[in-house]
Amino acid sequence: MAVTDARREREALCDLFLDVGPDAPTLCEGWSTRDLAAHLVVRESRPDASIGLVFPPAAKHGERVRLEVAKRPWNWLVDDVRGGPPRWNPMGIPPIEKLANTAEFFVHHEDVRRAQDGWEPRELSPSLTSELARIAGGMPKLMMRKAPARATLVNTGTGTELTVGSGSPVTVSGPGAELVLFAFGRQSHARVDLDGEPQAVAALLAASFGV
Repeated sequence: MAVTDARREREALCDLFLDVGPDAPTLCEGWSTRDLAAHLVVRESRPDASIGLVFPPAAKHGERVRLEVAKRPWNWLVDDVRGGPPRWNPMGIPPIEKLANTAEFFVHHEDVRRAQDGWEPRELSPSLTSELARIAGGMPKLMMRKAPARATLVNTGTGTELTVGSGSPVTVSGPGAELVLFAFGRQSHARVDLDGEPQAVAALLAASFGV
């Protein structure tokens, strides 16, 4: 069976988890690497808790479960992430894994990488570059739908453009991978160029994006 880019990003993230340990910072505000690992386990194995990610009334239950999962010994917790979803979860099927987990694990891999000192963008495989370009061409419509500016995302690798949000125009230019990070709310750590009125640029950089 072919190994997906999502699986490669999962493996690389787990290796990095072990390198930096359970208390390293991440770009997820208030979360250490232990918190992030617990989130990934809950997302794939506890639908009763992960629903809180998109259904606010269930958020408290989801957080209680995540905190309980986070108490597991660190190596066990990383093994749980590395092992992937349970058999009953369709996210383990490669085509669904590709759709559901490529951006998720790429972004969280970078959440750990870019929270450490001295980080630089890494060289991505052609297949991951292509998949992230595809994602950057559509997912921002959902993630950035409430953007406080009319943002035009320009993929400098493919030349494709996507406009989302409303207000003063701002152009956000960069490779697909960096546009994905920007659209997932990692604006301050995405290597992109922004062009527009200063107030609109500032508002876009400060905005909270997500589902």
